[in-house]
Amino acid sequence: MTIPEELKMNCLMDHIVLNMEEDERMIGFYSKVLMLATERLEEYRAGKVPFPSVRMNADTIIDLFPKNMWRKTSTGGSGRRNLNHFCLSLSKKDWEDLTARLDANQVKIEDGPVPRWGAHGTGMSIYFRDPEANLIEARFYEEPHSSENCLLGS
Repeated sequence: MTIPEELKMNCLMDHIVLNMEEDERMIGFYSKVLMLATERLEEYRAGKVPFPSVRMNADTIIDLFPKNMWRKTSTGGSGRRNLNHFCLSLSKKDWEDLTARLDANQVKIEDGPVPRWGAHGTGMSIYFRDPEANLIEARFYEEPHSSENCLLGS
């Protein structure tokens, strides 16, 4: 199917979320082996935020979810799902258009709209699943690098 240029959704990968069992080992790998800068690490270690992140580039981060954030929704061991979800960053209009398309196609929004932390601070997010049950987050940012009104669990 060819989509006319004016109808194509324009987005960036905002973040992916990896479930981790061994926090310090994972943080060490991404920060010391891959040389990705950590974000919110000291706050995480102090219990002020629920997870740390590592930055891939100006637009994309990897969130590292500790076991207490995913253990109720994922099986343990080597067969557990590592990818918690991925996030698309959209303009507010594209986000609103996507929300309307999801509704028109009877795709259930599982959570949101809700403010959540991402690569550019706090944005407004919705969560839904693809046909194979992969969780997708779609968000827009009103104000770049804002961290106010962000849910603790985000």
